[in-house]
Amino acid sequence: MANDYIQRRRIVISKEQVEQRRRFLGATFVTAIVLTLIGGTIHVLTLGSNRMHEMRSKISYDISELESKLRAAGEERFRQTFHEFKLKQIESYTVEEAEALLSPEQWAELETMILIPAGTFVMGTDYHRADPQDKPQRVVELDAYMIDKYEVTNAQYARFVAATDYRPPLHWDKGRIPEGLELHPVTMISWFDAKRYAEWAGKRLPTEAEWERAARGTDGRRWPWGNNMDPARLNTYYQVGSTTPVGSYPEGASPEGVMDLAGNVSEWVYDDFLPYPGSKAPSSMFQAKVPVLPKSGAERSMKVVDFMTTEERYKVIRGGSWKSDPFSTSGYHRNFSWPNFASDFFGFRCAKDVE
Repeated sequence: MANDYIQRRRIVISKEQVEQRRRFLGATFVTAIVLTLIGGTIHVLTLGSNRMHEMRSKISYDISELESKLRAAGEERFRQTFHEFKLKQIESYTVEEAEALLSPEQWAELETMILIPAGTFVMGTDYHRADPQDKPQRVVELDAYMIDKYEVTNAQYARFVAATDYRPPLHWDKGRIPEGLELHPVTMISWFDAKRYAEWAGKRLPTEAEWERAARGTDGRRWPWGNNMDPARLNTYYQVGSTTPVGSYPEGASPEGVMDLAGNVSEWVYDDFLPYPGSKAPSSMFQAKVPVLPKSGAERSMKVVDFMTTEERYKVIRGGSWKSDPFSTSGYHRNFSWPNFASDFFGFRCAKDVE
């Protein structure tokens, strides 16, 4: 009897109704996909808008000042060259004024050097996502050496300027450190400036290998503190928007206690930018290039610029800066620049041999 009841209750559906329901289900499925795509697009656009807002909020000056920050092409180079050759007399500190910038205890701490013992360490990387100039990984042996605990500060550089009548950095108004930046790393320093300071201080610039050994220890770690990126341990990617006083991130110290080897300012080292032994990086990467002025009016109007290789060499800069992509602050990453260039994120520290 139960089967008879089920048979009587069964609804007969025609072929037309079946096809209609299939079309309805298909339309519903397509509509769901379209709505998902629209929702995803809106989400991505929202994220992009938020990201742009975040980056604008992190630039190093108020956006209303943008017009005053823009300069004509080549003007910055002209200003630096004019400044470098001291074509305009710039007054700065006397020796006594420079010495009075800090207390004896502060001077003593800034002059601290850390002993890096002799031995081998892992230099470079085989990480597949690393830039080609950072490869390959190899083992390097070094003698013992000393390296500055901190990046060279504005106050230290002011003492050098006063003692040698050397030109102050371009951004020091009337030859004076911007207010409150005495303990910040000195910037707007070319490789030649850094080398001159180191010689005056009885030191030298660290080699690229010495710098990397100080940053990575003997276990090949990626950052001074370990293998995981931790934004709380360094000043990078506009999270502050400018340099910070040296030693502001004690949790970012290297195994031997060297400070700020990741972030804050990118540091000049002694070496030319050359490929590592066994490197597969394109040779053109290591050839220093200069722009060639357009020959025709049409090229100039279209701002066409070509580049010509030279016999000169770039110099290596290490450690990333307050502007850098966080992953460019890793201890094995190599960046480079012309030795006569200066920037608001270029700085340095010194090293010396162990007698």
